Amino acid sequence: MKLRNAYLLIAGLIILGSCRNDDDAIGEIVPPRLLSEVTVEDDAEIIEFLKTHFYNDDEFETPPEGFDFKIRFDTIAGDNSSRQSLFDSPNLITQTITVDSENLGRPDDDEIVDQTLYTLVVRQGVADGKPTIGDFCILRYEGLLLDGTLFDASVNQPIRFNLSSVVQGFGNGMKNFQTGNGPIENGDGTVSYDGYGIGAIFMPAALAYFDSSPNTIVPTYSPLIFKVDAFTYEPDSDFDGDGIPSILEDLNGNGNLTDDNTDEELEAFTVFLPNFNDTDDDGDGILTIDEIELDDDGNFVGFLDTDGDGTPDHLDNDL
Repeated sequence: MKLRNAYLLIAGLIILGSCRNDDDAIGEIVPPRLLSEVTVEDDAEIIEFLKTHFYNDDEFETPPEGFDFKIRFDTIAGDNSSRQSLFDSPNLITQTITVDSENLGRPDDDEIVDQTLYTLVVRQGVADGKPTIGDFCILRYEGLLLDGTLFDASVNQPIRFNLSSVVQGFGNGMKNFQTGNGPIENGDGTVSYDGYGIGAIFMPAALAYFDSSPNTIVPTYSPLIFKVDAFTYEPDSDFDGDGIPSILEDLNGNGNLTDDNTDEELEAFTVFLPNFNDTDDDGDGILTIDEIELDDDGNFVGFLDTDGDGTPDHLDNDL
């Protein structure tokens, strides 16, 4: 289990920085907090932000000349007292995602707690379909604390990564966005996209970094905001190249590919590899791609069950 938790920590931190938290004195040990306790506080903080802030919806509805299509948040006060809050926006989507404390490196806490993820879809993309947590997505992002502090960003050019290689709240929030058209060559070595989805994801710490700060800016147990421009995605992405679209390797259907590992016991003394990142899912020495059905072009067709025991071959090491 320790190796498993180490893998989950690494997977959640692949992008978006890597350092310690300087809000705590060097050498200071922050006592661990219960998932249930942090959840209540984080949701209250996020709701407070959503109820006291608005975004520049007027600019998106009637774009002024030269508008950069960037989301800007501001406080509902003074001249802005009549603005509609983010909480009351018809563009705000809520999702309930269940988190097990074991997946946060806390197996002894034995807590399973529902988390609320909030996604603001300011502009929906023009392309059909939406990415899944198993897909590679090309996008631009900014990571912010609730006080507006910027802790990470993809600068100006698009970045490509798999939505299961980032914090869980980010991948699940991106499922709400249709993407756009592109890439369009700009003639200077850069590319651009048009008609892409624009929005922001508000996530509690349990769907972000929880007690493992990614850099010197983010305190532990911090709820976060990610502004996103959803440029495009690669449908049915196969992260490990084992022939199975990664989304089909979410065996428990909980929207988290990092906790599905058929051969965990066999990997106990090596490394924890969830199925979406494992080319031999059952650890029987036969590659997964050789235990599934593919068409003549190498595309996934379906699963095989040679011995008829109800377990697909690629998950059955007793064949």
